[in-house]
Amino acid sequence: MTERRTVALFVTCLVNVMRPRIGFAAAAALEAAGCDVVVPRDQTCCGQPALNSGDREGAKAAARRTIAVLEGYEHVVVPSGSCAGTIRAHYPEILADDPAWLPRAQAVAARTWEVLAFLDEVCGWRPQGTRLAVTAAYHDSCSGLRELGIKRQPRRLLAAVDELRLVPLEGDETCCGFGGTFCVKYPAISNAIVEEKAAAIEASGADLLLSGDLGCLMNMAGKLHRRGASTRVFHTVEVVAGMADGPAIGEDA
Repeated sequence: MTERRTVALFVTCLVNVMRPRIGFAAAAALEAAGCDVVVPRDQTCCGQPALNSGDREGAKAAARRTIAVLEGYEHVVVPSGSCAGTIRAHYPEILADDPAWLPRAQAVAARTWEVLAFLDEVCGWRPQGTRLAVTAAYHDSCSGLRELGIKRQPRRLLAAVDELRLVPLEGDETCCGFGGTFCVKYPAISNAIVEEKAAAIEASGADLLLSGDLGCLMNMAGKLHRRGASTRVFHTVEVVAGMADGPAIGEDA
């Protein structure tokens, strides 16, 4: 019998507030992969907005709080490349001058995974009996791709979904323009970037747009909606968990 893994699901602020079904889909996929899922009640923001805005002390405080909540778990799994990247890549960096907290940050970072990478690399899981007869384009989010090396893992999972066909997306590794607080600081630049991205998505002819970061997905879904596009937008974990039968992102507001 395969040993079950205990996983702490770090839901993220955006998923909790804007798209809880991503959290439920992540939990369902993890359970299907043989994991016991725990959602720590004391979790809050990972500190990424503070870090992006230059509030290093605020980011350190959020990091310490998050580490204390998560460090007792065997694995920490996050349905967001940017939040997982903050914990894995940036916690040890911002706490490097704190001898009491650095080892704790490094330990939690080493056990933290983005959900699609965890399902693929750690669990070796593939969705079974999931069918979705559509074409889909995949956007590689900046943090997931560049900080965590997430590229092939979601595509391997999606390849196991019956009748789903991935189609090429020009500029699939190009930023969508969201960039956390970037879209607030530089709205004109952000809008120009996502305009180009939306045009590429439409040109792909895909029924669905998929990715692994809700911020990116909301940004692109909003632009596609304003352009009158028919492309529907989902987090990849919703598809592999068999939960892409409800409202798409931007349709449930």
